[in-house]
Amino acid sequence: MDNVIFFVDGFNLYHSLDSNPNLHKYKWLNITKLTKLFLKKNEHISDIYYFTALATWASNKVKRHKIYIKALELNNVKIVYGEFRRRTKKCPICKKQYVTYEEKQTDVNIAIHLFRLAIQDKYDKAFILSGDSDLIPSIKSVQNTFPQKSLGVIIPIGRRAELLKQTCDFHMKLKEKHLQSSLFEKTIDLGNNKKLVCPPNWC
Repeated sequence: MDNVIFFVDGFNLYHSLDSNPNLHKYKWLNITKLTKLFLKKNEHISDIYYFTALATWASNKVKRHKIYIKALELNNVKIVYGEFRRRTKKCPICKKQYVTYEEKQTDVNIAIHLFRLAIQDKYDKAFILSGDSDLIPSIKSVQNTFPQKSLGVIIPIGRRAELLKQTCDFHMKLKEKHLQSSLFEKTIDLGNNKKLVCPPNWC
């Protein structure tokens, strides 16, 4: 059996769903179920890594996000955190300054894990669920150092990522049918009268 690890770019996946109102109902996504849809019979999932960051300035978003992260952890997904950084920008039209937040470290964290786990020989095949072309240098580095390993990308809905597809050994496209069959139950029973409930605007 070939050992497979999935590297999921949480924000790239989330924004592909959030940008399309018809896909909002798939935010309560069971990543473990989803990854199994892309396996061949001779492949075994060793680990699933989910790369994300908490929007600490928005308490409601953090609350929903933590509920979702807990659901993922209950299904053996390993969470790797980056961070948001505050940025002051200037509007090119009105010239006024405004504050925004940019998610950082995800591409670096994926690169580190991709290379470290290759060195440790933890996988024969890696799936990267992302449409972010910033990952190309790290993918090339692993390919050049470990040519026997296979690195592929799963492109989220609404993303093209042509250069990323050309760089990888193989590529696949995430489709709505994959999302439809990979949702958590709306209520997850934790036992002892505790449960996780899908956020209302995610269902």
